[in-house]
Amino acid sequence: MSTTIGIDIGGTKVSGGVVDARGRILERARRDTPDRSREPAVVEETIMAVIDELLARHEGVEPEAVGIGAAGFVSADRGTVVFAPHLSWRNEPLRDRMSERTGRPVTVDNDANAALWAEYRYGAAHGHAEVVMITLGTGIGGALLVAGHLARGRYGLAGEYGHMQVVRGGLRCECGNKGCWEQYSSGNALVREARSMVAAQSPLASELATRAKGDPAALTGPMITEAARDGDRTARELLAEVGDWLGRGIANLAAALDPELFVIGGGVSAAGELLLEPARERLAKQLTGRGYRPVARIVGARLGPDAGLIGAADLARVEHLGPR
Repeated sequence: MSTTIGIDIGGTKVSGGVVDARGRILERARRDTPDRSREPAVVEETIMAVIDELLARHEGVEPEAVGIGAAGFVSADRGTVVFAPHLSWRNEPLRDRMSERTGRPVTVDNDANAALWAEYRYGAAHGHAEVVMITLGTGIGGALLVAGHLARGRYGLAGEYGHMQVVRGGLRCECGNKGCWEQYSSGNALVREARSMVAAQSPLASELATRAKGDPAALTGPMITEAARDGDRTARELLAEVGDWLGRGIANLAAALDPELFVIGGGVSAAGELLLEPARERLAKQLTGRGYRPVARIVGARLGPDAGLIGAADLARVEHLGPR
């Protein structure tokens, strides 16, 4: 059975795996991206270190192609990382450089596209042809599947749902605009609200303050989710608020795209039904034509943090080796 390598590049780490035609990860490797520099040469060396380790450790059929999922804008021909907000990549010809270095064909795509492809092939979206994926992490990313094919847009930049403006004159976003969706429904939004309550010494946030040892800056998304699972009312309310905003955005996407399924991934999705149920309730209340049209289902992603590297590996397989 043929194998390919999948690489998932985040702002602080590079994860990789050898993946077979069934989507199984046979070998793993990971490197942190050095904080001192996230310039192209440094990240490229980090990618190569991961690939070299995988090749050295993997026994069996040698991987025939490499797929890379990058957090950023990828050109329509999937050869260039046009812009990566957390890395110093600007019009970086990543595909050609990595192909030359690895001696293998390379495919480059946006990390959310890779994650959706993995969920379509092996996870929550399997058997569905019209799917929107929303990834809730620091911000909001996304991808779109139409008739079983990834829809990347004319310039390869589709899926930036987090920068839909949902509040006129709202909170300033890192992109430079105000009122973007990700300022209200994301990991940053969740943590921002919780930290403000702890900083104000709100009695409602006493449990969160205890978990953060009194330091608002030490409070993280996983801490809030854990508190919510343990029954803390404030943590549950904060997640429900993020979920409500998630449902508002989904209602807009449903009106525009009419998919059959929404798959929610990313780190915040670890909250599960504490996040998804409020989103479903808001969608049911706000969907255009409600009562006279089917309501798309909202489900959690199944493959977790592995989705990006599995999808990147499988995209390389499909492009260079043909579908299984």
